[in-house]
Amino acid sequence: MTQAIEGIDPAVPPSGAGCTECEAAQGWWVHLRRCAQCGHVGCCDSSPAQHATKHFAATGHPFVQSYEPGEDWFWNFRTEEMYGDGPELAPPHHHPEDQSVPGPRDRVPRDWQRQVH
Repeated sequence: MTQAIEGIDPAVPPSGAGCTECEAAQGWWVHLRRCAQCGHVGCCDSSPAQHATKHFAATGHPFVQSYEPGEDWFWNFRTEEMYGDGPELAPPHHHPEDQSVPGPRDRVPRDWQRQVH
């Protein structure tokens, strides 16, 4: 997965440091995923709101990349396949390292583990 791939635009930067929709609603997330086509940052399927998958459903953008420090894998929603390599996307490549997981720290409920999928 190192050549030009439909559904991946390496030049597009991420939309921000956290899940776009969770930030707007003052929500929280477990892990973050970055749309490889438009840069939308959404929360993972373990998160209460599952915004990365909802973004795929709304847009059809097939690939996300982990937006976690130390992770660079891609997921293809259409084929449900994971890829260990792919094109390098525009920086930054992960959320700020001082951002808590789950996060953001000040909005994570005490019983967060009971609320994950």
